[in-house]
Amino acid sequence: MAVLIRGVACLAALATPGIAYAEVGTVLRPDDFVGISFWLISMALIAATAFFFLETQRVAGKWKTSLTVSGLVTLVAAVHYFYMREVWVTTGSTPTVFRYIDWLITVPLLITEFYLILSAIAKPPVGIFWRLMVGIFVMLVFGYLGETGYMSVWPAFIVSMGGWLFVIYEIFAGEASRMSAAHAPASVQSAYQTMRLIVVFGWAVYPIGYFLGYLTGGNPADSSNALNIVYNLADVLNKIAFGVVIWSVAVSESEAAAAK
Repeated sequence: MAVLIRGVACLAALATPGIAYAEVGTVLRPDDFVGISFWLISMALIAATAFFFLETQRVAGKWKTSLTVSGLVTLVAAVHYFYMREVWVTTGSTPTVFRYIDWLITVPLLITEFYLILSAIAKPPVGIFWRLMVGIFVMLVFGYLGETGYMSVWPAFIVSMGGWLFVIYEIFAGEASRMSAAHAPASVQSAYQTMRLIVVFGWAVYPIGYFLGYLTGGNPADSSNALNIVYNLADVLNKIAFGVVIWSVAVSESEAAAAK
């Protein structure tokens, strides 16, 4: 517990305005809604990290890994949000590199949760894990190439969408879905269904943000604002809410097992 408290305190220290703000004389303006969203979400991610790690002490052993991974997702995202908000507030530019470094770590961890939740009820084939990883990295790598100008935005967008659709197929109609239907109790099936809905509707926000930021032909400043607000709101749903779903089923199944 003491280690956790010190860790959260360190995160809070990172979250405070640093020397960079003082040197350039830049502070968060009350009308900078993008900057405000960075601040709010970074604080929410800290709170979620503490919550998930503390709750690992409440659940059965087979659920601890899933809940720990949820905490790692919000922890990694919180650290990156500290840097992203500094880039935005001090320069007004989109922190694309930091965002994709975050996603390259957190999105594979999130998709691993499907494998972990199945592992808590049976022994899933390792092929499920690797197929999900391939889809995720296609989605992320080509999204990055498009956003940073290494590829034309439309071809990169189309290939990236292909990776996302492959993941959707796997969790809705592939082996992962069939295994959940065959072996999972009702509570786990409900969590699995909610998680895959987040992957569909929550993750759909990212291509919407990409479209608004790069494919509308609008004013660059307005496009940048829309892009970052959309991405930030999506991260709340796809990192914190996703973890809450895992926590809910972990607690439910642990309490049901303890009552037997």
